[in-house]
This record gives sequence, structure tokens and C-alpha cells, in this order.
Amino acid sequence: MPTVSAAPADRSAPRRAGWPAYPYEAITRTSLWLGIVLVTVAFGWGAWQRRWISDDGLIVLRTVRNLLAGNGPVFNAGERIEANTSTVWTYLVYLGSWIGGPVRLEYVVLALAPVLSLAGMALVMLGTARLYAPSLVGQRALLLPAGALVYIALPPARDFATSGLECGLVLAYLGLLWWMMVCWAQRRPGEPGGRGFLAALAFVAGLSVLVRPELALLGGLALIMLLIAASGWRTRALIVAAGGALPVAYQIFRMGYYGLLVPGTALAKDAGGDKWHQGWIYLANFNRPYALWIPALLLLVLVPALLITRGGRTRTRRTDPGAGRLARLLQSPAGVVAFMLISGVLQAAYWTRQGGDFMHARVLLAPVFCLLAPVAVVPLVIPDGARVSRETGYWLAGAVGLVWMGLAGWSLWAANSTGMGTNATRIGYAGIIDERQFYSQATGHAHPLTAADYLDYPRMRAVLVALANTPDGALLLPSGDYDRWDVVPAIPPPPDLPAAERPEPVHTVFFTNLGMVSMNTGLDVRVIDQIGLANPLAAHTARLDHGRIGHDKDLFPDWAVAEGPFLKQHPYLPPYLDEDWVAQAQAALRCPDTEAALAAIRAPLGPRRFASNVLHAYEFTRYRIDRVPLYELHRCKLAVPPPRTEPYTGMPATGP
Repeated sequence: MPTVSAAPADRSAPRRAGWPAYPYEAITRTSLWLGIVLVTVAFGWGAWQRRWISDDGLIVLRTVRNLLAGNGPVFNAGERIEANTSTVWTYLVYLGSWIGGPVRLEYVVLALAPVLSLAGMALVMLGTARLYAPSLVGQRALLLPAGALVYIALPPARDFATSGLECGLVLAYLGLLWWMMVCWAQRRPGEPGGRGFLAALAFVAGLSVLVRPELALLGGLALIMLLIAASGWRTRALIVAAGGALPVAYQIFRMGYYGLLVPGTALAKDAGGDKWHQGWIYLANFNRPYALWIPALLLLVLVPALLITRGGRTRTRRTDPGAGRLARLLQSPAGVVAFMLISGVLQAAYWTRQGGDFMHARVLLAPVFCLLAPVAVVPLVIPDGARVSRETGYWLAGAVGLVWMGLAGWSLWAANSTGMGTNATRIGYAGIIDERQFYSQATGHAHPLTAADYLDYPRMRAVLVALANTPDGALLLPSGDYDRWDVVPAIPPPPDLPAAERPEPVHTVFFTNLGMVSMNTGLDVRVIDQIGLANPLAAHTARLDHGRIGHDKDLFPDWAVAEGPFLKQHPYLPPYLDEDWVAQAQAALRCPDTEAALAAIRAPLGPRRFASNVLHAYEFTRYRIDRVPLYELHRCKLAVPPPRTEPYTGMPATGP
């Protein structure tokens, strides 16, 4: 008696709500997870081999130390300056240090950064795998790491996975947003948990500006897509509330607490300025050592094969019948792919306009990650003759396999590249260096991880000696001698003043490398720089046209002498400082607008000060002073102090 075979199951329907939404074949599922494991292990191993914490990473830890000490989110106690670009990273490290207790802050960072980097890589691969899932239902395929392989092959990607900066957080954020956007594009109207998922996605998109300000280009675009695709005012209100509540609340806090519209780092580097010529140099500096055009070309060659693979019998999302054409286009796999590619291009364009960075490749890693996300993994479909003929299927599989082997070969070569080579630690006209190699060489440590490792950097041990030798307070200025600091003594109190009434000694260190200095000194030592990351006066100067990128503000040390309780005459001043300049800077500090800008961050913070800062944050953000004290006096229409009658020559006066 002939047997009746059961009707084949409808494999286009999901087994259950949520992930995994598609019943992969065993070979497809195995290849995906095997690829994720291999890529993340290789990435983690490569990052560990190049582990380090940068000087800029130590800057973040100074703020965390102040938070733990109860001084607030500041770099120097008593001066409300936001010296860190990533708000989320600062508070994430703070949370980790609070949980870690006695564990060194550097080790907290060394645990968080690589874990987030690996999580970002796994999420971006899962998101791309889900993107291709509808076209793979019912057929066997291998999901091969492609864009993910390209990213981890880049030496700078492994360098910045443990640098102490927010790079790992950025990868995790981009991977999560990509995965959620793909899920959103494939959700069906009325699917359980729809509103909760939409609120979570809007919250993640809105968080972008707190991860890094320029990521608002990504998160803002995602929120616009959600709003256009949403149906009904209640849904749109939910998106606005979930996506905007935290960023808006923090923005109000920033304006009231710091008196600025943007982070202090954005003010210091004039994030709205443009240096296109330097930006093109930065792009070329990234491309040249790794021949990035090769993987770009190979991935472009893959596009026709991937489009054919996604063609045929694919499960389409059941769209809301009332949704408009634009809404249906945005909430689709093609829409989210375009979203990620456009976001990557916009970020790359922003950094090119800004001039890039002084760290090799650093700020272009996020745009590259976005551009690689839609091809983080690629399917190699095993022909079954159902959708395309076996002959065509074998041709497609062979083409994908050959291109993938080309990518793997390039990745192996790039992973072992020497990068910038002999120019890696040389600060030339372009001002770009391999930061990890530079500090490894300068400190003598292959893996500088702690602030103590940076004591072997020139001048660092000498600064501790100088501070110990000036118990009554002083301003320390870097000398031309790497083992010495120039000391400007603090104004001594009257000799007859009782000991109980004597003020606390004031120590200020004026130096570019804020991280290593501030993490090797106490929180009672004020550490400022000439480029404005922690110095409000320098931050409010104009950007120099031909200065080193990222360091193109340069405040004269005369200002540091003028605003502090330090002796302002020779022979207490170093020979290269001029008493007239110091006197002029001291007079320029009385400019009403300058006094108002400084009071915004130094005066006691109460409700009235907070409200005043909110109202004047735009003015304070735009305010600029002239770095030359005499020109600043003219700008403010203030009287110029009378010059010295006898120019100082550095030689003692002689009698007749």
C-alpha cells in the first residue's frame, strides 16, 4: 500500500516570536556561530597582543577619580570642565570602578574595553546574519565572516580595542544598533512586544550622542526613520520620549553644570571647524599602509552575487496596509542597509572636514565599521537547483568563494603590516603618529598599561620631585631639559600670619600630556594644558590654521602665571617669560565677558548659577579670546599696563 508523505512544513514561518526568527539549516547555524567564535577569539587575541592604555585614556580616569572622591564629574576640583568626549564611557568606567572596589582603574578599563569590542563584533555579525536569514530559509549555506574579517585585520582596530578610550564602547553600540535595526526591518505589524521593542530601539538610537557626539549623525537618522515609519501619534510620542528623554536631560545638565552646549573637548578642538586639506591627508595616511582599496573592491564585487542570493523566494515582511510607500521603504532590509552605509559615509565626511586626528586611523574606525556592517558575514549558498539552476548556483558559489579567499589573503597580509613603518613615532608636518608605538617607545614599556608605567616617560619622575620640593606651592612649566621643570613659586603668605590661617599651598602643572601627569599626582594638584582640554582659557582661544591636528590651540604659559597666586617678576619667572606679557594677561583676565565665562565654571553652583548657565550656554560656547595678551586687551577695550622701564636681560644689575 503506497504511503502518503506528509506535506512539507512551511519553513518561511518563524518557529517562535523573537530571535531566532528563522529556522536555519544546521550547517548554516553551525557556520555562523563558528565564524563568530573564530573572529572574536582572533580579535581578542590580537587586541591583547597590542594591549595598552593611552595618555588620553588616563584623562578619563582622572574624572572618574574625582567622581569617586565626591568632587563631581570634573578634571580639576573646583573647576567644572567636561574633559571627556564620551559621557557613557565616563560613567561606565565609574560604575565598573565602584563595583571593582580596590581594583586599579586601569585594570577596570582593561576589562571593559576588550569585552565591549568583542561584543560589538559578535553583534554586528549576528545582525548581518539575520539580514540574510529570509533568503536562506530552506536551503543550505555557509555564513562566512567577510567585513568582520577585514575590520579585525586592521592593526589600528586592535590597537584601540584596549586603549582606555571609548572605542570598544563605540563598537558595541554600533553592533547593537545595527542588530536592532535589522530586527525592526523584519518585524511584522502586531507582533507581540512591538511597542517595547520600539521603545528600546528608540532609546538606543537616542543614546548615540552620549556615546560620542558625532554619532548623532547615526542615531538621529535612525530616529527619523522610526518616526516616519511609525503609525499614529501615540507611537511617535513613544519614540520621541524614549529616544529623547535621556539626551535632553543630560544636555540641560551639561548647559547648567558646565555652561556649554558641547563637551569641553569639542570646544577645545573646535568640532564645528573645517580643515579639509588635513582631512584628506588623514584619509591617505589610513589607506596607504593597508591598501584599503583592495577589500573595498572585493566586497563591491560580491554585491551582485549577494543580490542574486537574496532574490527569488524570500519571506517578505507583512507591512501595515495603511503605511505609506516611504514608510515601507524605510522599514525594510534595503532601508536599514542604506541607513548604515549613509551613516558611515556621513561620519567619514565629518572627520575629513574636521581634519581627522593626530592618532593614526582612530576616528575613521567607526565609519569603516558602519560601512562593513552589511557584509560582516556573507552567505555561500550550496546549490539545490530550486531557486537557480545548479550550474548557475555553482558559478555563484565559486565566485563568492574566490572573493572570500581574496579577502582572507588580504586580511592575513594587513594583519601583519608594519603600519606607518619608520614614520610611526615621528611627528612630522602632518602631525599623525601611531600612538601605541610612540608611547611604547617613549616609556620603554611594550605594554604601557598603568599610570606608573608612564613615570618612565620624559619629565614624569621629575614632576614628582618638583612637587615634593615646593611644599608652599608653585607653577611647574616644562623645561627644555627632560629631567627638570621650571618652577614659578607661589606668592608666600605674610610671615606673621598664624599657621591656622595660612592658605593651602597651590600646585599647578602646565603640560600637554594631561593623563599621565594627572594620574600620577594628587587631586589637589591642578593640571592644565595649552590646548584647552582641561584649561578653560585655552579652550576659548581660536584654532591655529597650521597647528598640529588635535593640538591646534596653543595658549602661552604667561596666562597660567597671570591667573594663579604665583610670583610675577624676575628672577622668579623663567627667562623666556616676559613680565609685561604676564601683566597684560593679568589685566586681560578682568575682561567682563571672560570673567563671566570663568565664573560659569568656577563660582559655587546653586539654582541661580545653574539657570544662568543654561541661559548663557550658547554665548559661552561661542566666546573666544585672543591668545596674545596685548591683542586681548585691545579686543576688550581695556587699558594696557605701563611697560617696565628697564627691559629684563637675565643679567643682574650692576652699579656705576
